[in-house]
Amino acid sequence: MRIGQDSGQNNDGFRGCSARWALLAFGWVNVCLGLIGIVVPGMPTTVFMIVAFWAFAKSSERFKNWLWNHPRFGASIQAWHEHRVIPLRAKILAVAMMSASFLIVTVFIAEDWVLPSLLALVMIPVCAYLLSRNSTIPETLSVTSDRS
Repeated sequence: MRIGQDSGQNNDGFRGCSARWALLAFGWVNVCLGLIGIVVPGMPTTVFMIVAFWAFAKSSERFKNWLWNHPRFGASIQAWHEHRVIPLRAKILAVAMMSASFLIVTVFIAEDWVLPSLLALVMIPVCAYLLSRNSTIPETLSVTSDRS
């Protein structure tokens, strides 16, 4: 499926514009970071691919479709785009890495309370947001109404 065909989205406003090139570059930086995340423990992959998808959706139909249909990343991107689903494994890894980072900074790096407080100010809402998202694609209304 090619997304955006019937959504009325038109990227012609960015054609030949420097913003288009900046978004393309931003998209590819995120693809590279996502690829690094495959081999570096604790570094996310899906988040970077979702950000790359957003950038490509604004700048390149070709690369947007490439990510959407990608055999490894496509399913996660589609689940997020269509249902705002974050897999349970990704949630656990994200919260664990943020907690570990907070502990390392607090115990070994911070000289006072300012840095840990700033980290907590950012990390707590991010964790709350992550944990509040569904972990699986919700059943369709027709399936749930058939059970009644």
